[in-house]
Amino acid sequence: MANTPHASVIVARDAQGNIALLSSHFPQHGGEYLFLPGGRFENDETPLECAQRELLEEAGVTGARWEPLGSFTPTLASPARVHLFLAEELTLGPQQLTPSEADFKLTWWPMHEALAAVQRGQFLLPAGPLALFLAAQHSSTAPQGTGTGNEMEQNITQNDAVRSRPTLRSRISTVYGTCKSNRFPAGVIF
Repeated sequence: MANTPHASVIVARDAQGNIALLSSHFPQHGGEYLFLPGGRFENDETPLECAQRELLEEAGVTGARWEPLGSFTPTLASPARVHLFLAEELTLGPQQLTPSEADFKLTWWPMHEALAAVQRGQFLLPAGPLALFLAAQHSSTAPQGTGTGNEMEQNITQNDAVRSRPTLRSRISTVYGTCKSNRFPAGVIF
């Protein structure tokens, strides 16, 4: 099984708007931290195939509706891309954890509480908070139906309620500030 440096991270949102969050103890960081389901590509997986597999393994969840939220490179020196997804219309089942994931605990949080956990520094890695902020932005600005994305830009420009909230740029700054204050183990990319 050949792993690549590329990864996918998933915001799984149920019909009530709750988000699947995982937690685990990280002794090198002094406690338990939250993270979203996700992981590195295996073999020749596409970003979506990786996301679907990781969500099933780590959370026992499948999604009927998938939306890409974007991707990023964790550092300028890294060839890796981290792909972010929103999964909805979920079907729940048992977690399929590997031995190294045996202590992963799955809980469901309202989006506003998950975002508050980001601001409290309860996430170690930046991909989860970024995906949460993008999913929250997507939910509050996405037009009904599908389109090219131009509709979303028009909605953001025309919607006073959206303009009165903190901007995505300020939210990303919060994620960066929260995450850069933590020390990450070498090789961790998301």
